[in-house]
Amino acid sequence: MLAAVATCTVLVVEDDQSIREIAAEVLETEGFRVLSCSNGADALKLITNEASAPIDLLVLDLMLPGLGGLDLCRELRRAGNLIPILVISARDSETDRVLGLEVGADDYLVKPFGLPEFVARCRALLRRARQVSSMPQQVYSHANLRLYVNERRVTSGNSELNLSPKEYKLLELFIQNPRQVWTRDQLLEKIWGDDFVGDSKTVDVHIRWLREKVEEQPSSPQLISTVRGFGYRFG
Repeated sequence: MLAAVATCTVLVVEDDQSIREIAAEVLETEGFRVLSCSNGADALKLITNEASAPIDLLVLDLMLPGLGGLDLCRELRRAGNLIPILVISARDSETDRVLGLEVGADDYLVKPFGLPEFVARCRALLRRARQVSSMPQQVYSHANLRLYVNERRVTSGNSELNLSPKEYKLLELFIQNPRQVWTRDQLLEKIWGDDFVGDSKTVDVHIRWLREKVEEQPSSPQLISTVRGFGYRFG
């Protein structure tokens, strides 16, 4: 059981009033402090309001009026906000789940869901966030890049880079293993996992996107090199 759960604040963003009220009620019963709203714009105001107490977890529906759930995820991650995000959605296709995770969600729960599982997912995300925050900061540097492992963020000079989760994981693997040559299959296994179903060209696409963000001249990369006939090397 999560210690000091009463100190955790959860924001539930859901336009379906019945689901919003049920989610809030079960979380309050478990001892959480709960805030709720029905749209992404109000959620963004609550999260970024420096005068209010910090929000520890965001429970987010994707289909919202105005600012949608995916756009809210993008906006928060683009701003460097690392609040844990649990998406709850009726969209149950693999493509929808992957997209949600790609834009910055930490977990994805398909409606309808059981309340015990919902609470367990919330607790797991909060527990993970606390473990990360209590760890000594790990920072990797190369050229003008700095990668902050605990915060899952990267800077180039004085600028924050807006990396997708897969781009971040690729760069983290590269910067932790300089000069190592990685084949496409190795990168698929490390970053996408054994159950990935798709083409190895996915790796090439993500490498191209990553180069566009970390290289001064993406067409003549100096950081991420292509090793012809093998794969890619960093440094």
